[in-house]
Amino acid sequence: MSRIGRLPIPLPKEVAVAIEGNEITIKGPRGELRRPLPPDMTATTQEGKLLVSRPSDSRQHRALHGLTRSLLAGMVEGVTHGFQKSLEIVGVGYRAQKDGDNLVLQLGFTHPVKVPPLPGISFVLEGTNKVTVAGINKELVGQVAANLRAIKPPDHYKGKGIRYAGEHVRLKAGKALSKKT
Repeated sequence: MSRIGRLPIPLPKEVAVAIEGNEITIKGPRGELRRPLPPDMTATTQEGKLLVSRPSDSRQHRALHGLTRSLLAGMVEGVTHGFQKSLEIVGVGYRAQKDGDNLVLQLGFTHPVKVPPLPGISFVLEGTNKVTVAGINKELVGQVAANLRAIKPPDHYKGKGIRYAGEHVRLKAGKALSKKT
């Protein structure tokens, strides 16, 4: 059996799970998430735990077993605690501001870049150079953070741009002075 797929997912008391056919809905204090299950996977609840099972030991079913369990565990974690990704803005004159719910970035372009949040996502600013993307959907939080980073990825010569908090950017050496003979 799959080492990951066979692990039960503990359900906190404030989390409610509804399984309707091939779709699972998980409600918690932070919100509600829905996801269709892969066609062959089945999910059941027993004694405050969510279990995922597969019909056979074929390679495809084994792969889907662990994946489905991980996705459902992420949903439970999201509706109870939520997820967040932190980004840092590095560069002289580079900064972020909030305009209502929108995020306005000034990154050395000729114009400010306005980024509206997707439904279920919020932006939290710490000063002018730290942005935190928060939400209950792990995939959506990661995708929005990646989209923000893609607006101005870190430069490999000076290190200017948007990077994940704690990300190490290897800087290249600049031009070496040539000797005149």
